[in-house]
Amino acid sequence: MTFVLKGAVSALAISCGLAVMNAAPAHAYTLMDMLRGDRQRTQSTIFMDQTPGRPVPRDAAGGSLGGLDPEAPLPKVSGPRYYTYKTETLQFVDTSKFADPVVTGAVADVSPGGDAGQEPVVQRRFLAQAKVRANADVAKALEAYYGDSRNPLIWVEGNQINERAKTAMAALADAASVGLDPADYALQTPDIDPTNPDPAARDRALTQFELDLSAKVLAFIQDTVRGRIDPNKISGYHDFQRKVVNLAPVLKLVRMSPDVGAYIASRSPDSPQFEALKAELAKLRAADGGNEEQIVISLQGLLKPGDSSPEVANIVKAIQKHGSETLRTDHAATLAAYAGSSDYSPDIVALVEGFQKERGLKSDGVIGQATVRAMTGGDTNASKIDKLIVALEQVRWLPEDLGSRYVMINQPAYMAYYHNDGKEQLSMRVVVGGKNNQTYFFNDQIETVEFNPFWGVPQSIIINEMLPKLRSDPNYLDQLGYEVEVNGHAVASSSVDWYGSTDSVSVRQPPSSDNALGELKILFPNSHAIYMHDTPSKSFFKRDMRALSHGCVRLANPRAMAAAVLGTTVDDVAKQIASGQNHAVKVPQKIPVYVSYFTAWPNKDGVVEYFDDVYGRDAYVEKAFDATTKARGAQI
Repeated sequence: MTFVLKGAVSALAISCGLAVMNAAPAHAYTLMDMLRGDRQRTQSTIFMDQTPGRPVPRDAAGGSLGGLDPEAPLPKVSGPRYYTYKTETLQFVDTSKFADPVVTGAVADVSPGGDAGQEPVVQRRFLAQAKVRANADVAKALEAYYGDSRNPLIWVEGNQINERAKTAMAALADAASVGLDPADYALQTPDIDPTNPDPAARDRALTQFELDLSAKVLAFIQDTVRGRIDPNKISGYHDFQRKVVNLAPVLKLVRMSPDVGAYIASRSPDSPQFEALKAELAKLRAADGGNEEQIVISLQGLLKPGDSSPEVANIVKAIQKHGSETLRTDHAATLAAYAGSSDYSPDIVALVEGFQKERGLKSDGVIGQATVRAMTGGDTNASKIDKLIVALEQVRWLPEDLGSRYVMINQPAYMAYYHNDGKEQLSMRVVVGGKNNQTYFFNDQIETVEFNPFWGVPQSIIINEMLPKLRSDPNYLDQLGYEVEVNGHAVASSSVDWYGSTDSVSVRQPPSSDNALGELKILFPNSHAIYMHDTPSKSFFKRDMRALSHGCVRLANPRAMAAAVLGTTVDDVAKQIASGQNHAVKVPQKIPVYVSYFTAWPNKDGVVEYFDDVYGRDAYVEKAFDATTKARGAQI
């Protein structure tokens, strides 16, 4: 039998499941209800026939539905996918109305009675012949400015470009300092020969330059405010409302600005995070790391105490280079006595454990890729620069002001941070979605904390993970204590025909000590059914690589986070849990939450830290950069 999955179900393929969002009893509403839209929706109910053998589907009146194939393959629900980036459409600017006369320079009065000292009036007839391509917003701003005969030319005076134009071009050439590509805004100055007897050729070149530079300035300002690529075109895991940049006043502002370079620079974000990333980028570009020896540790799998590996020599060498002075002092005897042996001996294990501890890794002496990365200094200078460029772009996708109170979840860092009064007040380890169940990149608002939650099992888990067990043992969910409903009616797991469509079937786990959501969950309602929650699987937080969930964010210290967002104490949260009753409490004021993805991000002290690209998303951003620059540089 063919399984029909609704669009909403497919979109939530990797989600955790979402239960009640308010103080109403949790049994009144589950994720499956949300997907269906109505608990009482009329659909066929699938029940077991009481006769021996394979179950027969029945409709609500008890009639057989038939048509089942007992050999039908197990269905699968797939998550979002990554796309081949499609650049924005560039259109020709409508220059047909640009031929009216105008005064050059910043002359405001162009009326017939203007001062005799004004610069001479020139014809803009060649503007109408210029060919410029731009996106719709930039084209609209160009047409509005140059279509108004009262607006003078900005970059051209007399027979040459002015100083304002040179200053603007210098500012655009510095685009790399804020993570943009100067090639996107590069422009050649017109080659004007003052002895050329053909003034038409000169004016044609100057007016083409005028429009080209205005288009580049507008594009830069739009890019530096909102980002040069559309994140929603990268993958289905990106979910942002792209910013709208008001370009209408820009050309008048650059014309009137006493320092056009300062104005252009002022349009970049100025948040502390952006400034820290920008400063780090400048520092790395200025550093001469080309001659620095790179220590390579070629380790396959794990190196455990008692093992032997030729890489032990490089491990010791790396710790000597990147370990702290205190660590080197504490293990000076070990370092002095090491003679290049390949044995991973107890004294070297103790050295590694000390290094792991000071780097915030699990200090068990087991060397995996996270420890290797820390030992070798992490990324190369070039790869750090690449991560910073991606991070600067991604900052632009978020609100310019994150707020004085917010929660930041950084998936590559496997960390969550609570900020209040502009300062980090709480941080903790988190578990995020595995590579096949990735956590989305988006921002929302925290609204509710639910205590002793029910877990509404999403269709993705029912189909991908539970269904194979249920086909061999229909009592599977009954034995585990799960609650099953078909079309809103409670039924036994064994009464459902698990060879039919599960679209009308909802499954949930009651509150308990082994509930998948643990003691509480923190809700920020979103279309991906992602939230923060507790977990009974505490051992996961001890791992360095913590991309292990079905997509939601598991908190190492959920009580502390719940107390922070509710503005209460951990003791009060403990009392709410101790009641044993499922209930939800609204936060006093909605709090922004940024479920983010930064492989480079400043810590609370402003020091930029680097993380592994667990989902490989940076590469897709970089491909989008390349596609954008190529499209913009295409010849007309």
